Amino acid sequence: MAGRGRGRGHGRGHVGAARPARSVSLATSSSSEGEWEFEFIVILNVDPLGIHRLPNKFVVGNEPAALQLREAGCGFCRWPVDMLFDGRGKIYLHTGWEKFARLHDLQDGCVLTFSYQGDEEMSVKVFDDTSCRRHYHNDDEDDND
Repeated sequence: MAGRGRGRGHGRGHVGAARPARSVSLATSSSSEGEWEFEFIVILNVDPLGIHRLPNKFVVGNEPAALQLREAGCGFCRWPVDMLFDGRGKIYLHTGWEKFARLHDLQDGCVLTFSYQGDEEMSVKVFDDTSCRRHYHNDDEDDND
């Protein structure tokens, strides 16, 4: 039973109740050459395979039709993910997200950090419910670039 029943709201009549994934947004800007970076976290506390809404602050000025999700620290691991716009100013990770989530064994309690630097590419770090980062590949540490 390790990993179950801990934290707020677990085991208190929420079975079957859909709760949206919580997200916290942090935007940073770099004055160097007009580079712009947007970072946010998502705490998976509902169906990890379902579509996930991106923060409103990200949507303003960013409306890519698709993104390449890239594992942070892995230069060659990319997954195409289509965006879904709901017509009310909200954007969701859609087609391709479920494949990414399955391949990375995303589960309730995982924390994801997203970092977007433009060019329709977003890096993702995955932390499990023990707050430890998951490493899936290790190609960048051996590079001599």
